Amino acid sequence: ISGYSLVVQARDSGTPPLSSSVTVNVDISDVNDNSPVFTPANYTAVIQENKPVGTSILQLVVTDKDSFHNGPPFTFNILTGNEEEEFTLDPHGVLRSAVIFKHMVSTEYVLCVQAKDSGKPQQVSHTYVQVRVIEESIHKPTAIPLEIFIVTMEDDFPGGVIGKIHATDQDVYDVLTYTLKSEQKSLFKVNSHDGKIIALGGLDNGKYVLNVSVSDGRFQVPIDVVVHVEQLLQEMLQNTVTIRFENVSPEDFVGLHMHGFRRTLRNAVLSQKQDSLHIISIQPVAGSSQLDMLFAVQMHSGGFYKPAYLIQKLANARRHLENVIRISAILEKNCSGLDCQEQHCEQSLSIDSHSLMTYSTARISFVCPRFYRNVRCMC
Repeated sequence: ISGYSLVVQARDSGTPPLSSSVTVNVDISDVNDNSPVFTPANYTAVIQENKPVGTSILQLVVTDKDSFHNGPPFTFNILTGNEEEEFTLDPHGVLRSAVIFKHMVSTEYVLCVQAKDSGKPQQVSHTYVQVRVIEESIHKPTAIPLEIFIVTMEDDFPGGVIGKIHATDQDVYDVLTYTLKSEQKSLFKVNSHDGKIIALGGLDNGKYVLNVSVSDGRFQVPIDVVVHVEQLLQEMLQNTVTIRFENVSPEDFVGLHMHGFRRTLRNAVLSQKQDSLHIISIQPVAGSSQLDMLFAVQMHSGGFYKPAYLIQKLANARRHLENVIRISAILEKNCSGLDCQEQHCEQSLSIDSHSLMTYSTARISFVCPRFYRNVRCMC
């Protein structure tokens, strides 16, 4: 307890008795009676040979139960094991290389490290750090090519995470870093640590080929990343049909079924090869394991297929489509729960282009806006 606040009353012996009160604040000052604590108590780290001077090897983590003026900042020193000055330790507790290590010269170092707190008198703790020198990378990283499809409403793309590069390395201790060629950084970014790809706002319609590479510190490997951006037209929303799938997650649909189903769907409904199939959005049906896919078909001349025509085509080809994935329902409008007949049910569809859903797999990522149905009876 760092302090107490007491109210003290004095009362005299007169008739009637008179009294007065005063507040007394008692502050409990901290004594530096706790030593710094290393977490974990001892450390093990590795460094590959031939890494440049200044390579970060380890971050020491130290806490202190005393109040702030008796705790950090801490002072670090290497007491033993660094007689040849192969290591440095900065004021933040980061252990770095001071030489270029060779696996043939020495494979292991054991350092005794001291941490002092800022109290008076200072409290001291020790930890041991075992550093192993391992051979440098012999395997190149491997990465899976990534294709990203972004659907956005006209010029209203807000930006965000659109996918993630999946890369591995057979060298156990390799740390992979990701980079993007500088001239593309005005439109995209890549997180250097985890490979997440971020698109900035305002992407135009079209195809973007990103020059991304992954490095293990020795080898650098290029990765094929292609981004397709499709901007929706308002007229599409008035000519949509929904296919509802049974027992499939969005990620499984994108990674396992989307390419095959798109090809089968094109063959089933397109009258001419020049016509275009647009998958507008996919999203889970709340409270179920079903998935809705919203699509429209644009004619080469510019107009759109009417929903009734698409539903008739889908009905004729349903058995063929279900060879790819199980279909629960084909909907022009979803009026379930309304007490009126289908012909009296009116549906309006709205797109929230600022609420993007990203379904990412190792090879394909699909980014689309959330959609909402509003239905009412016109009877």
